[in-house]
Amino acid sequence: MTVLVSGGSKCGKSRYAEDIISKSGIDKKYYIATMQPFGEEAHLAIERHRKMREGKGFLTLEQYTDIEKAEISLQSAVLIECIGNLCANEMFSDSAVEDPVSRIVSGIRKLSERAGLLVIVTNEVFSDGIEYESGTMEYIKAMGEINSRISAFADVVTECVYGIPVAVKGDV
Repeated sequence: MTVLVSGGSKCGKSRYAEDIISKSGIDKKYYIATMQPFGEEAHLAIERHRKMREGKGFLTLEQYTDIEKAEISLQSAVLIECIGNLCANEMFSDSAVEDPVSRIVSGIRKLSERAGLLVIVTNEVFSDGIEYESGTMEYIKAMGEINSRISAFADVVTECVYGIPVAVKGDV
């Protein structure tokens, strides 16, 4: 099963995604961390997420790019945190690729074929209505395309709104 969890900043999507994995009954659990630790704010966010999943039995894999290369056991439970960081890494790192959207979606699909449960956390970055500089607009467009393509093959799509999970497609 593939589950896409979307929402704005600090809306409870990570907690909800971890709860899905924890309640799955699958013993082998992976947390694929995509945030590169640049700066104090990133370190604080990483530490907050580590505390949230403490004692839940996750094996953390740091995979900043090339998501398809994450080594997971067959039929395991996998949480990817998050597509926003992965997209930025694929687009703006020294090893940026020409088509990050296809690379990310293809990698997610490959992981979904190996995992028993794949829960993907992504960001809703489209509703502020502000026109940004071209690089940021390119990123927002890529995120929209990635989220749309993953939603198409995901079994479940949920949006977290003020800490409340709202089913968009399917149900956990």
